[in-house]
Order: sequence, then structure tokens, then C-alpha cells
Amino acid sequence: MKKLMLLVAVGLATVISANAQRLDFGGKIGANLTKIDGVKFSDSYKLNYQLGAFAEIDFNKNWGIQPELLFSQTTSRVDSGFSSVYQEAPSSLLKRDVKLNYLSIPILLRINAGSLLTFHVGPQFSVLVNDDENLFNNGKDAFKKGDLSAVLGAQINISKLRIYGRYNVGLANISDVDNPNKWKTQQLQLGVGFKIL
Repeated sequence: MKKLMLLVAVGLATVISANAQRLDFGGKIGANLTKIDGVKFSDSYKLNYQLGAFAEIDFNKNWGIQPELLFSQTTSRVDSGFSSVYQEAPSSLLKRDVKLNYLSIPILLRINAGSLLTFHVGPQFSVLVNDDENLFNNGKDAFKKGDLSAVLGAQINISKLRIYGRYNVGLANISDVDNPNKWKTQQLQLGVGFKIL
């Protein structure tokens, strides 16, 4: 699944870039304010980070696409009642942070409102590269290996500098536990990028 998703993203970017009027590459780094919505997770956002690379592929002055490859971290706090709902969870989880590291591939539509401002909208596909293996006893996986999110954001373009803000809302249930409750991610992202090529 991981290889297939990466091959599709690379193939799509290659085909589209052949028809681009402008193609730029760069790196980016920023802050993630993240949480997991679901029973017995805290409602507050936790500060994390994200970093990676992006490509700006414009077909004309009004629109294009922006594929990215990001390493991002999601953290949420397990609430005090977690072990009472999920009997396999150890009692040591009370008031404990759960950290998930993702390799994320957003493929965003770029809507250019002039040269200074760009709006982004599109899907983000994420692969879980490591999770919290201690969430349940007996090594049972608590989280699915992938996530799908919707992304909405804006970016300020000042020469080679990019300043952006985004809201990502999870569309998929990331819980791998046999329980009717759904867990979904939410992220507020703020960061800077720099066009290299």
C-alpha cells in the first residue's frame, strides 16, 4: 500500500509537470497543532512539527497543483477514562501523550490570487511510519497504517519565501480497535518554505 501510494503520487507529478508552464521546488518546515477526535482523547491541541519538500506546478497564472512530501507528527493526550472504555489498555495510560509519526503526501490544487497570495485545497494521504506500541497490552495495534485528510489553506509568496497556514481534517477512522468509536485527526499547520529551484 505504501509503495503503491508513493508510485501513484510520483507518476501523477511526472505526467502533470510535463504540461506545466512553471515548475519550482523547495523545502519547508513548520508547526503542527494536532489532536485526535474520539472517545477518551483530550480536546486540546498539542504542539508538534512537520518538515519536507514541495513542488509548485503552475499551468497558467491562475492555477496549478502543489504535491508535497512531509514528515509530520501527531500527538494527543489519552484521557483518564481510556482504560475503562478499552479494557486492553493498561492503567499506566492515565493522562499520557500518544505520538504518531506520518509520512504525508498532500496533492493540492493551487489557486493563485495574484502573485502574492495562493489558496490550497485538496487531499492528503498519510502513511503511519511508527506508532505508540504501548497503547494496548499484548502488542495489539491501536492505529491503522494510513490516514486520509482534507486540506484547506493559504500561502503568502514573497520572492522565494513561502509563509503558509492550513487546516487538515481527517476523513478516515484511524482506530484499529474493535470498537464502534471513531478516531479522526485534526491539524492546524503554520510554517515557512523556501523555493530552491
